[in-house]
Amino acid sequence: MTRILPKKDVVIIGLGWTGSILAHELTDEGLDVVAIERGPWRDTATDFNIGYAQDELRYAIRRDLFLQPVVETFTMRNNPDEEALPMRDFGSFLPGNGVGGAGVHWNGHTWRFWDSDFRIRSHLAERYGEQKFAGLELQDWGVTGAEMESAYDRFEYLCGISGKAGNIKGQIQDGGNPFEDPRERDYPLPPMEMTYAPTMFAEAARSIGWHPFPTPSANLSKDYVNPLGIAMGQCTFCGFCERFGCANYSKASAQTTILPLLMKKSNFEVRTNSEVLKVDLDGSGKMARGVTYIDTSGEEFFQPAEMVLICAYALHNVRMMMLSGIGKIYDPATGQGTVGRNYCYQTNAGTKVFFDDKNFNPFVAAGALGQTLDDFNGDAFDHGAVDFVGGSGMNCIPTNGRPIGNRPTPKGTPGWGSEWKKATVAAYKGTLGFSIQGSSYPQRTNYLDLDPTYTDRHGRPLMRMTFDFPDNDIRMSNYCSDRMEELAKALGGKHYEVGRAKKGWNSVPYQSTHNTGGAIMGTDPTTSALNKYLQSWDVPNVFVIGASAFAHNAGKNPTGTVGALAFHAADAIRRQYLKNPGQPLVQA
Repeated sequence: MTRILPKKDVVIIGLGWTGSILAHELTDEGLDVVAIERGPWRDTATDFNIGYAQDELRYAIRRDLFLQPVVETFTMRNNPDEEALPMRDFGSFLPGNGVGGAGVHWNGHTWRFWDSDFRIRSHLAERYGEQKFAGLELQDWGVTGAEMESAYDRFEYLCGISGKAGNIKGQIQDGGNPFEDPRERDYPLPPMEMTYAPTMFAEAARSIGWHPFPTPSANLSKDYVNPLGIAMGQCTFCGFCERFGCANYSKASAQTTILPLLMKKSNFEVRTNSEVLKVDLDGSGKMARGVTYIDTSGEEFFQPAEMVLICAYALHNVRMMMLSGIGKIYDPATGQGTVGRNYCYQTNAGTKVFFDDKNFNPFVAAGALGQTLDDFNGDAFDHGAVDFVGGSGMNCIPTNGRPIGNRPTPKGTPGWGSEWKKATVAAYKGTLGFSIQGSSYPQRTNYLDLDPTYTDRHGRPLMRMTFDFPDNDIRMSNYCSDRMEELAKALGGKHYEVGRAKKGWNSVPYQSTHNTGGAIMGTDPTTSALNKYLQSWDVPNVFVIGASAFAHNAGKNPTGTVGALAFHAADAIRRQYLKNPGQPLVQA
């Protein structure tokens, strides 16, 4: 028997970055908002206490903050001709679980995508002609870099991002990223103080004519009070960012930037340990009535609402739309349907340079402390003479020296025993690592749909991932690996090893939790699931906010763009949608 609850103005699925931002904005508008979160409540003081937060075994190895496959998993395959099998253990990517979502355990890299990313198809067609990207399902996002600038600014000032602007109102700034789009003002905080490894990386890059700059960081370089009046502390370089909550209030998350204020509001409520099963539609299938969810006792509830915001992790957003019948599921055979289309990932490779005479003190670290160069990212360089589009940022960001996971040794070293121990001792302090993080462009056979065989513990189909790295992206990544080798030579050292991407995505080794697409935004309802304001084309009182909206992935971490899109959607709801609720903001 489903228990029907009193109606709310807004129900939000998930209380991570996007859910928290939307909840804050809409409660400020006077709406009565409830968020339903599958995982537990998480609070800095109690859940990430300084006395035990830096527990590598618990958090990094046993993954205490992450979604467990017994709760929800996916099936995967590399192409439509293969049989998809369930992931019994998450490896390649690690979705978060609980209040704050993946924003609790991120490293803190906070990027802006460029106008040439948002206008990807138009930009490349204008510069090179459409034949240059034949075989890729590239499409414009429906917004421009100029439209997104103020939303990026709001997210950066909410978080207290540490960085150095490279382009303020069209004027290139010394020490910043010369390739970025114009911004209205500098970051709220100066860059973090650099340690030895990124300092060496930057010096070597400049020596061969490249343009390194401090990585924009959500690890704070100074104490900060954000525009909501919430105070945060300076980063202590403890080296426990990725896979960990921050015990020092020094890494931006929903817990440290929004929730202390949001939780005090009388018109906001969160229900934790409660899993939404579906968005309920009316008889026409064109309007949402609310959501059905269950709690830990198994009791089923129906929460009526005037508006539904799907704000979970990107992959969960897409599956929720599929399970709820919102939009048509994409079929690669016909090219019809929009939900599941343009699933993309990230194309990465790394390099290690080993020294006999250096001590980098790797344990003095933070998640986004380092230097980056964008000389080979996106369309910052002329692609006329190369056989690919896209590019990679190159990053030297020594995130940690944790004793279990950080054991750099040269290739050929035994995996255990006395020789492995000797190699670990020799390499631990004297290894400089850097990497490329490349764009991921959509192709027709990379997509998400519902698995015809496997179901979850509630009897619902699992989501099936069909993905392999496109040939274009492999060529791009290997070109950028060649550039890493140039820099490795410039750094010196006794020995270096350059990684290279290859076909055959493997779900076992960790690569990136940068899953994007599947419920993409755009201008055409036949090729996008959402309009430019992240409103469903098919069910106009449903908005879907997150990296699921990305029409492709750039060579940058997605969180800055996710946060900006949350503010972009919130502004559209406040200024336009609420004046005429239930109506589309963009005419198809």
